[in-house]
Amino acid sequence: MRAVFNTHNVSTMLSPFIRILHSSGFRTREPLPVFTTQATKTFEAHATFAFGSGVLMRRAGEAVARLALASNPHSPIFWIACGPGNNGGDGLEAALFLHQFGKQVCVSHLGLHSTSSIETQDAYARAKKAGITLSLHPPASFDSVIDALFGIGGDRTEPSPYDAWIQHINASGKRVLSIDVPSGLNGDTGEVNSLCIRAETTLSLLTIKPGLLMGEGRDVCGNLWLHRLGEDEGGEPQAFLNAPLSLASRPHASHKGCFGDVGIVGGAPGMTGAPLLAATASLHGGAGRVYVALPTDCNELAISSQHSELMLRNWSDLPVESMTIVAGCGAGHAMQESLASLLKRAKRLVLDADALNHISSSQTLVALLQDRPEGSTVMTPHPLEAARLLNTSTAAIQKDRLGAARMLCSHFQCTVVLKGSGTVIADTRYGVRINITGNARLATAGTGDVLAGLIGAHWSAQGASAFQASCSAVYQHGLIADQWPDGKTLTAHALALACTKG
Repeated sequence: MRAVFNTHNVSTMLSPFIRILHSSGFRTREPLPVFTTQATKTFEAHATFAFGSGVLMRRAGEAVARLALASNPHSPIFWIACGPGNNGGDGLEAALFLHQFGKQVCVSHLGLHSTSSIETQDAYARAKKAGITLSLHPPASFDSVIDALFGIGGDRTEPSPYDAWIQHINASGKRVLSIDVPSGLNGDTGEVNSLCIRAETTLSLLTIKPGLLMGEGRDVCGNLWLHRLGEDEGGEPQAFLNAPLSLASRPHASHKGCFGDVGIVGGAPGMTGAPLLAATASLHGGAGRVYVALPTDCNELAISSQHSELMLRNWSDLPVESMTIVAGCGAGHAMQESLASLLKRAKRLVLDADALNHISSSQTLVALLQDRPEGSTVMTPHPLEAARLLNTSTAAIQKDRLGAARMLCSHFQCTVVLKGSGTVIADTRYGVRINITGNARLATAGTGDVLAGLIGAHWSAQGASAFQASCSAVYQHGLIADQWPDGKTLTAHALALACTKG
């Protein structure tokens, strides 16, 4: 007897699911663990052994079917595109559940492979016995699609007979639910093959994979959900999702000296806007006092009239031993004079932009950086700057963003904020976080300077550690972009002024 699907039961059906990211603007605030695809395969093997053959795959299929029904309750025809592996087995199990709920299901499957698991073979046989049509081709018509082609086994470089299906799915304009990861996406790095499913919704099974959160993964996975299939993760996570830090409330009986001093050192001729953006972000981000050290040939009167809250100083006059220094924003070659001294003397130091470029080309500066006390330095490279620091290519950094961030913090003995899609915050003592706030509105000049200044403010004003300040500033920086009104341009200056929000 077939079950009856009731659209009023959607919330009940989704109760075991964890929503990670949604087009509505929702993102989880929980620091959930992130695991590699290899760790996930290990969990899967252990769970299969513990539960018995086929149990985990049936749970996966039911979870997929329930999310498909909740996402597309009025779709009468579901096309399930299945590959030969366990991802295809999950699709076959989903087909059986959808069939039980009275939905018309069209399954495309090229047949079992010699490496197909026993569980997949069993699902195939039961689908056939249930009368579900198994075709070698896509159906003539369908209302929504379930991508069960490759999952975490989808990092393929050679042409595949399934390539035409991927092209057909992407060209259909129909809603697509991908199982585990969109087929063609590397679940560890966020890189995509030349052909990759662009899903509206992705259901990650057992664990969250890092590739869903960074690189091009954010563009192709759409709304992201997690279902643990009744299994608790074991082992050491590769990272955690970055969660907002609860910032301390300010007591009424306080004054500007209670919230720390931030000094901004940077600004080569023609680039003074960068340190001023950082300084504005620091001020709006909560720092008690903000000092700016610009090149000596700057028009101090003009700057003071436009930025009256900021105090202009020569860098050598700053009491760097007792303040947070943000160095390198728009600095150019002018940074060479002060950088060695700042590395030796600054109590808390945020290194950005040209400060990082100078360090990457000087073993003397590298040695000074490595000699700094633990927890006293944050560096904020984008992928190209990270590549210079590690003497590698930008492509190599993007291929392993988590590994690159770990290598940077280990080699340079500091907290690292590796910027980009899925900004990574890494520290040898506290581990790794992947940030899930932010969007393409931040892809404009000056937003990195704003982030450096905001980190300085959180570090100085909140009494947080370098790692905590970096995590909270990165989260807030991205959240402002996420909450920015549609149709209104987000400039770096507007971002800096909005740093009190979030």
